[in-house]
Amino acid sequence: MERLVVLDTETTGLNVESGHKIIEIGCVEILNRNITSNIFHEYINPLREIDEEAIEVHGITNDKLKDKPIFADIYKKFIEYLSNSPLIIHNASFDLGFLKSEFELSNNNSHLLEKDREVLDTLKIAREKFPGKRNSLDALCSRYEVDNTDRNYHGALLDAKLLANVYLKMTRGQTKIEGLSESFVEGNNENIVNVENRKERIIYANKEEIDLHNNYFK
Repeated sequence: MERLVVLDTETTGLNVESGHKIIEIGCVEILNRNITSNIFHEYINPLREIDEEAIEVHGITNDKLKDKPIFADIYKKFIEYLSNSPLIIHNASFDLGFLKSEFELSNNNSHLLEKDREVLDTLKIAREKFPGKRNSLDALCSRYEVDNTDRNYHGALLDAKLLANVYLKMTRGQTKIEGLSESFVEGNNENIVNVENRKERIIYANKEEIDLHNNYFK
């Protein structure tokens, strides 16, 4: 039984080396290429101010986080949720850099996050498949027809759900196991649907279009 975890974070700013921290973690489980309702979602008190530029991206303010747990308080259940599953992350170096910093600041060994764990970076995968094109999450949603109309702000759980659908579409045919359905498992997934089940319709060219095509190459 193949289990994958799609992970995303939101932070107080862009540079972990400047002391910025994680304020939201969102994870979605993919089990045998089915998105399940087994999620992990936590808002985290960073014990520091959030940059105004970051607030404009994710809409999360310090007031919203003042009664939330610190990372050390959610660390154990976060690791238990991840188990030893491979991770799917868009721009993995960013999220993993912040997570490793949080592990160190809370006096926890980051080897539990990284040791022998496969990490699938969808940004790298997309750049290999679509060199020279935009490969942001929004661009991939558009390319793979994943509905992201509710994404007015970035959000860790919302983005993880979107990325899970993008990943399944992106890797269709690569890891499909014969006899297994790839239907969406209902849960707290709101209006995001699994694009794997959409039936493709082949539209053939008519005679006029074929003649135009042949004349063009002549």
